[in-house]
Amino acid sequence: MNTIHKIIVPFFIVAVLFSCKDAEDNATKQPINYNNSKLEDTLVKANKYLLERDNELIESYIQRRNWDMQTTDAGLWYEIYKKTNNTKVKSGNIIKYNYKLELLDGTLCYSSEKDGFAQIKIGQSGKETGLEKGLVLMRVGEKAHLILPPYMAHGLIGDMKKIPSRSTIVYDVEVLGIVDF
Repeated sequence: MNTIHKIIVPFFIVAVLFSCKDAEDNATKQPINYNNSKLEDTLVKANKYLLERDNELIESYIQRRNWDMQTTDAGLWYEIYKKTNNTKVKSGNIIKYNYKLELLDGTLCYSSEKDGFAQIKIGQSGKETGLEKGLVLMRVGEKAHLILPPYMAHGLIGDMKKIPSRSTIVYDVEVLGIVDF
């Protein structure tokens, strides 16, 4: 029986490999017709639904906390709850800030309390675009709540550590200062 297995198993493997090769050849010979406008329409509808759902979740979150938030044209939600008349943050500044980053469900992902203050060069950081857009609305010494929809945060893949895919994130930030060089 051992001899039969030695003959049948390799024969079976070769047969499977050749049949897969034939299937690949046949698949590549037949043209695939896509209806691009129908596909585009489906994707637009899916994105619109996701944006509406994200906004509903954000609005519910804001209501539960009784925050008085505004939105930017880009879709960033923000509330500066401690204001100052100090220097305004602008593009190109290197900002030192304290932060707490949570998900909408309250899960704490990162914080300066644990990791120390953070620094960011506005306009060149590679960080979440929503964070940069929020910081330029602030002045040194101010504190704010920022809510970043997924497309302004970590998008479809999350940060591959603590922030899941398609997550809306909530920052509580305090601008400590502008770093001079």
